[in-house]
Amino acid sequence: METDDVLALLKHVADEVVNPRFGQLASDDVSSKSHPGDLVTIADREAEVAIAAELRAAYPDALLLGEEATAADPSLPEQFRSAAHAFTIDPVDGTRNFVKGSPDHALMVSEVIGGEVVRSWIWQPQHEVAFVAERGAGAWRNGERVHRPPLGEELRGVTSRRSWIGRALGTLRELDITWVCCGVDYPKLVAGSADYALYRKALPWDHCPGSLLLTEAGGYVGTFAGTPYQPQAAAPKGLIAAGDRETYDLVRGLVHKLP
Repeated sequence: METDDVLALLKHVADEVVNPRFGQLASDDVSSKSHPGDLVTIADREAEVAIAAELRAAYPDALLLGEEATAADPSLPEQFRSAAHAFTIDPVDGTRNFVKGSPDHALMVSEVIGGEVVRSWIWQPQHEVAFVAERGAGAWRNGERVHRPPLGEELRGVTSRRSWIGRALGTLRELDITWVCCGVDYPKLVAGSADYALYRKALPWDHCPGSLLLTEAGGYVGTFAGTPYQPQAAAPKGLIAAGDRETYDLVRGLVHKLP
């Protein structure tokens, strides 16, 4: 599938499956997976099925690592680590936002070949904004090339880990909360709304799309341990997404102070 075809697929699935449920979810349309805050909706399930069907038809030999498919088959992440060609699918990233009626949610897909993310797509249906990236070819917002703006003197950091919110790394300002959706967080980092983001978990369907977008726009994504983000490596104990490599290095030298 051409890059534009995959974006068109996400838009179509959003129109057919996700948007009609936005603000219209019944109580039995929402359930919990592993714990009460880990929500899944009928939109998540149906959107993933629809996206996966088209990708499977186009790429029958590729592994499809979907968030909801993984909940049903926990062996998929291990298969993903050794797959020569794979796609990650996050049918509704920011499910809690979606359930609450917040427009900050997204449909996301990435393509991984030889251990590297080579293409990625983020569609924010309520904002009607598309972010697309191709390795070596740049990052794009609604068809226009985007670059990460220069960082200011006072760095703004955000995190999705509740226990880190309000904490300061060295002399840096206190950490704010993210937009609680990687499909919004990474575009915000590209736009300069934040300068770095800290994550404890690094699930591939959450971070593959945005990591390519940010790096192609001039940013850097790496682990707390100092290695570049590698989607097929063992899950890192912490991830830093930064506006540039210098900011990553600075923050990485301070994260050991977090509990």
